[in-house]
Amino acid sequence: MKGNFLIYGANGYTGELITRYAVERGMRPIVAGRNEAAIRELAQKHELEYRIFSLDESEKLDAALNEVAMVLHCAGPFSLTSRQMGEACLRSKTHYTDITGEIAVFEACAAADQKAKDAGIMVMPGVGFDVVPSDCLARHLKDRLPTATNLTLAFYGKGRLSHGTQATMTMNAGKGGAVRRDGKITPIPAAWRTRKIDFGNGEIKTGVTIPWGDVATAYYSTGIPNIEVYTVAPPSALKAMKLSRYLGPLLETKPVQKFLQSRIPPGGPSDKERARGKTLLWGEASDEDGNRFEARLQCPEGYTVTALAALLITEKILSGKFTPGFQTPAKAYGADLALEIEGTARQDV
Repeated sequence: MKGNFLIYGANGYTGELITRYAVERGMRPIVAGRNEAAIRELAQKHELEYRIFSLDESEKLDAALNEVAMVLHCAGPFSLTSRQMGEACLRSKTHYTDITGEIAVFEACAAADQKAKDAGIMVMPGVGFDVVPSDCLARHLKDRLPTATNLTLAFYGKGRLSHGTQATMTMNAGKGGAVRRDGKITPIPAAWRTRKIDFGNGEIKTGVTIPWGDVATAYYSTGIPNIEVYTVAPPSALKAMKLSRYLGPLLETKPVQKFLQSRIPPGGPSDKERARGKTLLWGEASDEDGNRFEARLQCPEGYTVTALAALLITEKILSGKFTPGFQTPAKAYGADLALEIEGTARQDV
């Protein structure tokens, strides 16, 4: 009976956190991955079923997906892993979710919209911090200003990054930035633009443009054709981003990537660090007549949000609340989805 879900990449930092939170909620996912020792240890710790396979083992992959109603794909970088998992979900008619923030993955999933509808499944990449809070903020701004033609989003996270997140960022270090212009994703130089952003409570920070997932997803959630996304970066990181404009080809070579990846520390923030952390988001929508609307969102630390948001959406899908085809979180569940995450509050400016 296909009523459960599978967490693939469950032994990674975020996958393990999601597994732990799922068990605390009384959920009994099947955990899976290619590292047998790590997956078995995790499964035994939580008394869960487990499966061992790589994404290249299509027979084992299909067999595992045929046991469940949906997969929560946590093994990145997703630009290297989402295609195999997504195609297997179409074959087995299994709902697909992941925790990506990569624009290329969102666009590839969007291109599979009709195939997903034909299979009767929902395809929803980005069910974690990338992009649930910002996607819901974008939808809220559109709801308040239906005539909006421009959308600007920004976030400020207090906390350190996991190994997997840093690995994905490193892999994309030489690829520059992106915005959406007139409905089309447009490449721009790294650190293309900076601006001061008021996150509230005296938190005025300098933001820099980044190729965040909302450049893709917010368009599907709102229909707004012009989108920019900013994050707060320390001066040293900002200098490195600007330098990458000139070192892009070098940063993408295998020897340099191998060296940079080897320098990334394992693991991620501790439970105490996550408990102390928080994330602030800000957004502005404007139209051609000069009307504008601002709003802010405050939520827990990013990895905590990822676990809570991913499981919230999992619960909805398993209860039958899904729309076949490619969906974004806010398109499927509305702007207030983020407010269902404990510790999240929204403020209109």
